[in-house]
Amino acid sequence: MTATPTARRATDTETVRSLNGSETIMSVEDLKVYYGNFLAVTDTSMNVPEKRITSLIGPSGCGKSTVLKTFNRMNDLVAVARVEGRVNYYDKNIYDPDVDPVAVRARIGMVFQRPNPFPKSIYDNVAWGAKINGYKGNMDELVERSLIQAALWDEVKDKLKESGLSLSGGQQQRLCIARTIATQPDVILMDEPCSALDPISTLRIEDLMRELVEDYPIIIVTHNMQQAARVSDITAFMTLTEGRSGTLAEMGPTDEIFTSPRDPRTEDYITGKVG
Repeated sequence: MTATPTARRATDTETVRSLNGSETIMSVEDLKVYYGNFLAVTDTSMNVPEKRITSLIGPSGCGKSTVLKTFNRMNDLVAVARVEGRVNYYDKNIYDPDVDPVAVRARIGMVFQRPNPFPKSIYDNVAWGAKINGYKGNMDELVERSLIQAALWDEVKDKLKESGLSLSGGQQQRLCIARTIATQPDVILMDEPCSALDPISTLRIEDLMRELVEDYPIIIVTHNMQQAARVSDITAFMTLTEGRSGTLAEMGPTDEIFTSPRDPRTEDYITGKVG
């Protein structure tokens, strides 16, 4: 049997620091995720640098979204899910018994695949998360600032009392981003945020990500390799083991992953030999 190539250790501190001095804000060590008896993700370790966009790419079923959800304990909401290994936020394992998962999600926000505005006004959509997290500042200013950061303010400033559901798909997704920003997170997770959007809306979200990364590290799952190449600084390629568990094959600066991958499985995926 041919030996499985070793994952490229491009997540070492030296490599992360080489990206204009960026430091690691989150890290995964020897991650395993089970759904019941099924090992969905195995032997995965990676570092996430601050103020950079890190994309997770790979074939369907390789565990990209599963890994993403470990970063803010969304897998806790799946009764049969079990996580082993460490997921460190700075130096604290967020899966330690003394860690409140609700507090984790307040610091590590998430934007989902399909826009999911609440059946509330545009204003209340943005304010909702801040309210439940006990925000004591000026809510009007927070809503305006969040909508400006989400590149939506000019389009909705005269209709803040209208339903968020009245917006177009791309606007709804930017509203969800504004809602995430309003909780003042340290990290933003995005699970295929453009998969349900038209090309013009997709480009607006991509432009927005490049603006937001000045303030927030972003981790994005995408099936679109062109999108990963356009927007991300770091790319992690995940693939399937012979036992059909997802695992990290290679991780490094995006331009290197797409032009000179070290793992043949990465090259096969990038060139379309496997899907």
